[in-house]
This record gives sequence, structure tokens and C-alpha cells, in this order.
Amino acid sequence: MPTFQSYDGTRLAYHVEGSGEPLVCLPGGPGRASGYLGDLGGLPRTLIRLDLRGTGASARPDNPDTYRCDRLVEDVEALRTHLGLARLPLLAHSAAGDLALLYGARYPERLAHLLLIAPLGRAVGFELTEDEWHSGLERLSDRPWYDDAYDAIMAWNSGDGDPEIRLRAAPLNPSHPRAV
Repeated sequence: MPTFQSYDGTRLAYHVEGSGEPLVCLPGGPGRASGYLGDLGGLPRTLIRLDLRGTGASARPDNPDTYRCDRLVEDVEALRTHLGLARLPLLAHSAAGDLALLYGARYPERLAHLLLIAPLGRAVGFELTEDEWHSGLERLSDRPWYDDAYDAIMAWNSGDGDPEIRLRAAPLNPSHPRAV
């Protein structure tokens, strides 16, 4: 898989799949490698999936400040430069929506298209209240997996870092197949 050097010397990896016009894809998470995006259902595009720093095959820098969303913008810009694209067609999922919005704000002349899939919106001041968050979860309460996933996400949000808890909470992630 190809790699490139970002603004601070960190080696970042990306994956290329498909054919057609390029589409750079940023994975959600945060902290999630791009592999889960797959081929996005077989889009007729050359998908370029970036493994953000510290995920997948990308290097893990020691300085935690470099993981901030506003600093990751420069990783996206370094990828654009590496690919030789004058303007970037960009798709971002979940938490990466904030990264894509910040990229567009910093480099509007370098953005060709922006597609946001289930973005968080914090970069533009959108925040769910606790009540709105619970109300959204309750809309899924008729699903057979809901009780277990709800208990798990409550434990996770209370600080339980057990990886099993995160897996049990996964159906409440909008990209999870059982959440549909």
C-alpha cells in the first residue's frame, strides 16, 4: 500500500481501490482505520482511503497534539499534494465530517466536492443535548439487539474501556449493518 510523508514527517498510508475519477475517503471513528469503508458499494470511482495517523498502516506519532482534528487538516492537504490533485473530491464519514469541514474552511479553493455521511457537525457548532441523544437512541428500542447495545454504550460513556463493551455498543453506530 502506498504511503506519503505528512507535514511533520509522519508516514501515512492510504489504500487505492476501483477505477474512475478519484474520491478521497476519510474514515470515522475517531481512531478507526479506513478498511471498514470497503469499496463503498462499488462506486464507479477510484477510492483513495486514508488511514489517519495512528490508525491502520499509518504511523503513530508520540505527540498527542498532532491527533487534534484541526491538525489532521494538514494530513489531508499533504495527501492532496502527494496525489497531485489541484482540487480534492472528499467524502467523510461520521467524526471525519468535522475534519472535512475544517479542511474546506481552511482550503476552500482546493476542495472540488464534499460529501458528508452521518457527520457529527461539531466543527460548525452543532451539538446534541443529552436529551436529544437519548431520544435518538430510543427510536431504535424496538430492535432485538437494542437492550444489550444500550447497556454497553452507557457503560462505555461512563468510562468502561473494555473492548468487549465497544463491540457490544457497535449496533448503535450509524455505519453498523444492524443499525439500519
